[in-house]
Amino acid sequence: MNSDVLIIGGGIQGCATAYNLARQGVSVTVLEKDWVSRHASGVNAGGVRLLGRDVAEVELSKASMALWHRLDDELDADTGFRARSLINIAADTQDLDTLRNRQSLMHGLGYHHEVMIDQQELRERLPHVAPHCVGGVVSETDGYAIPYQSTLAFRRAAERSGAQFIEGVAAQQIRKVGQHWLVETDKGRYEAEHLVNCSGAWADKVAVKIGDNVPLTHSAPMLMITTRMPHFATPVVGAVSRPLSFKQFENGTVLIGGGAKGFADRDNNRTRLDYAKMAVGARNVVEFFPIMKTASVNRMWAGLEAYMPDNLPVIGKSVNADNAYHAFGFSAHGFQMGPIVGQVMAELIIDGKSRFDLNKLRIDRFERKVL
Repeated sequence: MNSDVLIIGGGIQGCATAYNLARQGVSVTVLEKDWVSRHASGVNAGGVRLLGRDVAEVELSKASMALWHRLDDELDADTGFRARSLINIAADTQDLDTLRNRQSLMHGLGYHHEVMIDQQELRERLPHVAPHCVGGVVSETDGYAIPYQSTLAFRRAAERSGAQFIEGVAAQQIRKVGQHWLVETDKGRYEAEHLVNCSGAWADKVAVKIGDNVPLTHSAPMLMITTRMPHFATPVVGAVSRPLSFKQFENGTVLIGGGAKGFADRDNNRTRLDYAKMAVGARNVVEFFPIMKTASVNRMWAGLEAYMPDNLPVIGKSVNADNAYHAFGFSAHGFQMGPIVGQVMAELIIDGKSRFDLNKLRIDRFERKVL
């Protein structure tokens, strides 16, 4: 099967890239070894977060946030996006010092979307927060969406513009023949002028077949969700220095994250929970919100996620092969970036360049000094 662009990986990055290419008349084929949104893009916490971003990705994240706020209309779908704000709680004066230093840095760079709040405002926004909490920081535009719905919305919009999605096919061999990439799978051969690696936790294996080496690792971030509770928190909640992350949905259930990692078996497509770490996460929630003492956990799970040593993604062109591109390694915070990454990859393929500075996100940044 021939197309202009071949994308390996059917997560939100791959689906958003397919959408942005197909809507501009580019023929696109997406290969997914399992099914679309099977891994990190379908089972993450759904955070749509600008707050706390590394400065290397703030511009991308800001642009993506603007897209999220109109994404349902653009895709003609329900992504589940809700703008609820995000508050990171300061548990003590040391946390406040951390926030002041961060604010000084951000203001010096011209960014003012992170706003510190005092203890009184914290309690007004989160009446059930524990008495020892002394303040925090808020980003008003932030919120959450439903991961599977969002990824599927990009897929369906891409298909309406002519993109093809082939599920259950694994890339076994990748090689360049003349001006085209040939990808041999367990179910046939695919050919395209351009190749995009959106393979998530398996992206290092695809990258090396293209000709690029990358120090990618993988892990299994865990989540749990409670049964329904009376409403007590509208904003998405995090903490400055504690592994805390949760949100209460409109139906009353509470999704609890925090970054605790289970056991990842990439070769066999499996994850296993670490219940001791899950218990620590539950205790952290109760420490900050005593009302959660009465919560009952309904379900727990983990996804397979790709991590880079600096927790920044790889976004950009291959450094060792022509007409090859990468978008992976989002280190458990890539869901919010999906809409803008799709645009960036389309720009690189169609225009040969992006309007964003991607230098610090190069795949070879660990082999060279990035100025």
